[in-house]
Amino acid sequence: MATAGMHHLRRRDVVHYADIEPRSNAFVGWERVRHRQAHWFVECAAEFMGVFFYVYAGVGSTANFLLGGAAGIAGLSSMFQIGAAYAFGILFALIVCAPTSGGHFNPVITVCLTLLGKFPAKKAPRYIAAQILGSYVACLLIYVQWYDYIKEVTEVLEASGKLEAVMFTPNGPAGVFALYAPTGVSLGRIFLNEFVCDFLIGLVIFASVDPTNFGATPATGPWIIAFAYATMVWGYATVGIATNAARDVGARLMALTIWGLPAGGGSYAAIAALTNFPATICAMLFYTYVLSDSSRTVTPAWVDYFAAHLAHAEHSQESHGRVGPHNVAAADNDSVRSKASHQQVESV
Repeated sequence: MATAGMHHLRRRDVVHYADIEPRSNAFVGWERVRHRQAHWFVECAAEFMGVFFYVYAGVGSTANFLLGGAAGIAGLSSMFQIGAAYAFGILFALIVCAPTSGGHFNPVITVCLTLLGKFPAKKAPRYIAAQILGSYVACLLIYVQWYDYIKEVTEVLEASGKLEAVMFTPNGPAGVFALYAPTGVSLGRIFLNEFVCDFLIGLVIFASVDPTNFGATPATGPWIIAFAYATMVWGYATVGIATNAARDVGARLMALTIWGLPAGGGSYAAIAALTNFPATICAMLFYTYVLSDSSRTVTPAWVDYFAAHLAHAEHSQESHGRVGPHNVAAADNDSVRSKASHQQVESV
């Protein structure tokens, strides 16, 4: 829905938090800076934290599964738990961080929204940088927290003469963080696996943020998206999937930081990092030109959702001296459109 059209929505009376909750002068001063000079910083911080959430949850569960098993500690984790951990990490990211940044949490979602004209191209590079950094920092922190177990497993593998053969595989210590091709599986089959999974996830994402879809409201969208990822992890992670360039590139950079060039991943690294771009763009085009229909009606839940975002934009701009409500679209058209139209777009 275009921003200009949003100004004609019939809106119920809105109550702003500032109207019912007293704010200190210091907080009012910070919000003035936040909405004028620092809006780019808080948006990037939200993208950073969103990716951090799901990588911290998913990779942490993977550490339980691989390192606990290698150390002989039974029952710590399972593939089901890993999928569930990613799902809840995505859910937390959307609920906590999406209201601030729009909830991309994946470079390809940022690229898709830019191609659709729903996100400003000038903001895309810093969003992508923040997403990758979120993954990198999450993996570094997990490495520190699991360091004793990583050291123990590494020493056991080294003593058995298996370290070199196992280290940079899906079952090795580095495989907790960076993704590596499963032994014996062709890269062509891995590419197919990645493409199909990413395409289906993309369809679910775009269906979940379609304001004419009565089966997906703003409240249920995060759950639907989260479990789309979990389903792919449960069914196809063993063959090899990454699903998100931010998760893959950030984690691979972390592995390179710790273990050097051998952690690079070879030819598979390109498949893991890049396949989700053509797959998700194909999903966007398929949903846009085959499954969506602009003659459908916008659901009441989405009308309220758009209206609330427009009211937020008007209030923040009036309160902090940017412009009056009649000039909201001209003053911050990109921000209003990207957040109000596609706040729940996500992808891991």
